[in-house]
Amino acid sequence: MTTFSLRNAKLRTGEQLRETLDVDLEPLLLGGQEYAPEPAVVPAELTITKATTGSVYELSFRVNLHGPCVRCLADAALELPIRAREYHATKPGDEELRSPYVVGDETVDLSAWARDAIALALPDKILCRADCAGLCPVCGKDLNVEPHTHEEAPPDSRWAALEALRADDAS
Repeated sequence: MTTFSLRNAKLRTGEQLRETLDVDLEPLLLGGQEYAPEPAVVPAELTITKATTGSVYELSFRVNLHGPCVRCLADAALELPIRAREYHATKPGDEELRSPYVVGDETVDLSAWARDAIALALPDKILCRADCAGLCPVCGKDLNVEPHTHEEAPPDSRWAALEALRADDAS
C-alpha cells in the first residue's frame, strides 16, 4: 500500500506541490475475473493545490491491465491513462466534501485512490479486440479461431400443439 504523508506538504493558499511517486497497484476483481496491472508498481504524479477552504488532489498515471476477454476468455490487455481529482475540505462539518482517501488529515492513501480511479476508467466490456466474436453458445468453441454455425435443432415435440395453434391463427 502506497501512502503520501501530508506533513511534507506545508502549503499556503494558492500554493501547489508536485511529487512523482511509485504507486503500488493491486489486481482488480470484476465479475469473478482478475485483471492484473503490469507492472504492479507505476510512476504517478501527485499534485496538491491548497485552496481557501480545503485542498485539491490530482493523481495521474498510465496502467496496463491484463485479464480475460468477456466474450471469448482469451487474454485481453488494456492501456488506460488515469487522471483523478479529489477535493478535501478542511472544515470537519462538511463530510460530503471530505475525500475518503485522505486519512486523518495526515496521509493520502494513493493505492486505494488509484484502484478506484482505474475501476472508474474501465470500459463497459473488456475485449481482446473490438470485433471479438466470442464463444459459440452451442458448443463453446472460440468463434474467433473457428467460425462456424450449427444446424437448427428440430423443434421440441412437446410444443407441437402450440405450433399448430399459431399456424391456424396465421391462416
